[in-house]
Amino acid sequence: MIALKRTTSKHPDFIILNKLLDKELTIRDGDEHDFFDQYNKIDAIKHVVLAYDNGEAIGCGAIKDFDEETAEIKRMFVLPSGRGKKVATTILSELESWARELGYKKCILETGITFKDAIGLYYKAGYEVIPNYGQYSGIKNSVCFCKSL
Repeated sequence: MIALKRTTSKHPDFIILNKLLDKELTIRDGDEHDFFDQYNKIDAIKHVVLAYDNGEAIGCGAIKDFDEETAEIKRMFVLPSGRGKKVATTILSELESWARELGYKKCILETGITFKDAIGLYYKAGYEVIPNYGQYSGIKNSVCFCKSL
């Protein structure tokens, strides 16, 4: 059974998972990694959800202020051993609940166009494709999503 924990970006398990995510993204993003990496620093993240399976941290996700009404979903990651078990869906749902509790009206996020599993997750969770926002405007390898809460 998956157990969730709300915490901050200072939690040691989040830091470890974040490093593993960055390692994977370095490979998947290729030449564009430095561009995307600059927008994935964790020091500005105050709201993190960790997923545990039998006491082992196997996944994470976070929300970050985008504007007064909008939370941005960041740092979604599940270890390969936890994939295919609805861990990401569970984390995303918890992030949305937390965002609602914090008074946000919607969530936005960006992912890469080659991350088919992530794109499928967001569609299944009710997200809709929107024009690329902010720093992702004009980036052809990005796809952005929005969901009203």
